[in-house]
Amino acid sequence: MTVLVTGGAGFIGSALVRYLIQDTDVRIVNVDKLTYAGNLASLGAAADSTRHVLEVVDLCDAARVEALISEHKPDAIIHLAAETHVDRSIDGPAEFLQTNLIGTANLLEAARNYWVAKPPAERERFRFLHVSTDEVYGDLGPGDACFLETTPYAPSSPYAATKAGSDHLVRAWGRTYGLPVLVTNCSNNYGPCQFPEKLIPHMILNALEGKALPVYGDGLQVRDWLYVEDHARALWSVLMQGRVGETYNVGGHNEQRNIDVVRRICELLDEQAPESAPPDGYASLIEFVKDRPGHDTRYAIDAGKIERELGWRPLETFESGLEKTIHWYLENRTWWQRVLDGSYRLERLGAGAQQASA
Repeated sequence: MTVLVTGGAGFIGSALVRYLIQDTDVRIVNVDKLTYAGNLASLGAAADSTRHVLEVVDLCDAARVEALISEHKPDAIIHLAAETHVDRSIDGPAEFLQTNLIGTANLLEAARNYWVAKPPAERERFRFLHVSTDEVYGDLGPGDACFLETTPYAPSSPYAATKAGSDHLVRAWGRTYGLPVLVTNCSNNYGPCQFPEKLIPHMILNALEGKALPVYGDGLQVRDWLYVEDHARALWSVLMQGRVGETYNVGGHNEQRNIDVVRRICELLDEQAPESAPPDGYASLIEFVKDRPGHDTRYAIDAGKIERELGWRPLETFESGLEKTIHWYLENRTWWQRVLDGSYRLERLGAGAQQASA
């Protein structure tokens, strides 16, 4: 079985690739533009597997996407490639429109053209899994029920709006053309290899360097946290067992206030890295800063459907997952130091040059 994974050098994508190489026997075509968020070091040993092929491709290049799918003939596509950082979408939404909407439309069209030309039995087995976010649903009040798959869309940020748009495109290709699509909407992911612009790694690395830990507003915003390796297992379950045309919410059952997450990171670092702690502990570095425009108050996922239908459940609690995450960053300083100083980009540029010459 050949699975084409877009965004496979990113945070969630690389976790999925590592999982598929380690726990399945599928062949993976890893399609990544290798923007700032793509890091080949995140693939670990999977990068050298004979079942892993890297293709440096921009999904906005429709002709290249068509040729790629025609060449590799995937049995399934898992689409993770996206611009994902809310702050970046506020500062510059144009790139989010291009990647998340145009890129997804190009991939859908290439997949459709490939799919309709397949023999009937192969068409029946083909799947297109689109990976999205709970941010498309907007936000919740403190006592509101969790997001369901049927919750109306109400995105707040340019990022969330473009992901909502990509979800609609995928469902439209399923409804109009019959393309066998599936959609997942996940809560906030965390774990190894996450780019330092995101909350948890940002706080860990700032703390270790003795820098301020900036918390938006009052820090009372609530998020449901999902350990990235649990998410990878969920995606495989949906691809292999999910009902065509259905949406599955994937959550970690771990609602936490942002300020509580930051404080717990500080407590764990006090225990695991006391040599770098300030005299009054890492929590003394916390600073409250001006809130993000349009900052959503609360996200919470009801993951009952995927649990009932597919038998998936998260293996990590927030406490166990956070301990593993902090341990990973402490044990893999070379990975994040190369990200912070920009040297990881040299490997990225080298891979791009090799693909261009090929």
